[in-house]
Amino acid sequence: MSWIDLAFYVLAGIAVYSGWRVFRTDSMVRASFLLLLSFLAVGAVMLLLGAVYLGVALFFMMAVEMMVMALFMVMFMMNPAGLNPMNMVHQPRLAAVAGVVAFLALAATALLADFPERPVPTGAEPVRALGTELLGDSMLVFESAGVTLLATMIGVVVLSARSGRFGPSDEGSRPPGLEPGGEPAGAPHESPSTGGHAHPH
Repeated sequence: MSWIDLAFYVLAGIAVYSGWRVFRTDSMVRASFLLLLSFLAVGAVMLLLGAVYLGVALFFMMAVEMMVMALFMVMFMMNPAGLNPMNMVHQPRLAAVAGVVAFLALAATALLADFPERPVPTGAEPVRALGTELLGDSMLVFESAGVTLLATMIGVVVLSARSGRFGPSDEGSRPPGLEPGGEPAGAPHESPSTGGHAHPH
């Protein structure tokens, strides 16, 4: 067994195990990073198989996508940072059956299908041809999406920082008032006569 075969089996095991752990963990943030690990292992397998473009593209796309997902979980999840225990699987029986059927179908296709042999002609540049085919007419779209994702990541980091959107996050946030210097919008205020809380109408 060569080192390429050994690396293939190790990476395949990492991809399958981390993909399984995505549905076994109890945190959206941990699930995001486990899914990222699974995709990175698949990208490394692509490199071993000689699909350089697809492997590198998978690295870049999944790294950004999973990082944005994790940051959004930290910012928007109702439980703190998406780390509270929660069930990650809905309809577990249906999900298990669908997963087994999909795995068997893909495995049977990979092992039993008669794929055609099409050697690459001498002097051809398959990576360049594939890149032109995928991005030739869509370069502006991809570049715009990249800038948008970068701005989103920066915005998420700023909004989830300690300073908070409406004040220090560890001291309780206070939304701005409807008028300069007024009470926070939608916040209950103390009733001077009873000491209780009265809600604004």
